[in-house]
Amino acid sequence: MNVRRRQISGIAVTAAATLALGTLTACSGDSSAAGGAGNTDKFDVVASFYPMQFLAERIGGDHVHVTTLTAPGQEPHDLELSTRQTAELGEADAVLYLKSLQPAVDEAVAQSGVGTKIDAAALTTLEDHGDVEHRHEGEEAHAEEGHEEHSEEAHAEEEHALDPHVWLDPVKYAEIAEGVAEAFQKADPDHAADYRKNAAALTRELDELDTRYADGLKNTKTKVFFTHHAAFGYLAERYGLTQEAISGLDPESEPSPARIKELQEEARADGVTTVFYETLVSDKTAKTLARDADLKTDVLDPLEGITDKSEGDDYFQVMESNLEALQQALGAK
Repeated sequence: MNVRRRQISGIAVTAAATLALGTLTACSGDSSAAGGAGNTDKFDVVASFYPMQFLAERIGGDHVHVTTLTAPGQEPHDLELSTRQTAELGEADAVLYLKSLQPAVDEAVAQSGVGTKIDAAALTTLEDHGDVEHRHEGEEAHAEEGHEEHSEEAHAEEEHALDPHVWLDPVKYAEIAEGVAEAFQKADPDHAADYRKNAAALTRELDELDTRYADGLKNTKTKVFFTHHAAFGYLAERYGLTQEAISGLDPESEPSPARIKELQEEARADGVTTVFYETLVSDKTAKTLARDADLKTDVLDPLEGITDKSEGDDYFQVMESNLEALQQALGAK
């Protein structure tokens, strides 16, 4: 059965218009898609996807014009840039992205002449949470084919897969916010004081969110939760939980039969009640696993984009909804 969708009062989700030919989408309150990057009197920032857009808007405030490369509802991992997007990227004053999450963006940024390139991955420490599905595919291949070398290669790939989903840990997200603020101050010194002030306010909110998560997940019946893809490794580590993903770090990867069987067994052993799915990718596999294992389903949003299906209209509202979902699924006391 499906857990009833939580309602958050005051939500007014507005999907920003996507220009023809995949041009840049403007999502900040005072942004204009028609203006494009580099065509305003403000500090023009191109953000790679929603978590970067949110930081740029909150830290930049009235002094920035923010556009995003990933349209609302678009799965960011698979983003491909149009020729015009790439050209407009080069006209921006700054680009804020997270290296390794979107290969097309990494390539475009490397080739662009943008003066200020802010890589969020360099502002905190990325960790290896392992790509579960790659591991099991390697083991399955080893069992069926008897090739130990194949399994070792799969393990090596897993060992070197750094998890990019740092924004789901409020503490790490705050670290990135501070680094972004410093970069903005250096690139646009006339408004440095406001950038510092805005960043301080944002990090206070993130500290408060961290406290609510720590308190809310301290005492639960189980510490294990199932997700569609391995986006919640930092969150799980921060609050003493264990994430078990159906897929790996890539939400489009398909789980092996061995992985599905293992999750069914683990659900019984660890008292798992719920399989979480996402808003930007198909929920078919998650709901099939839930049905076969007699589990509930609910949304745990990796916050890679905001749409009319999101449980909130900004980062904080969706994170609060995620906390509520985790508390219910884990049996918070």
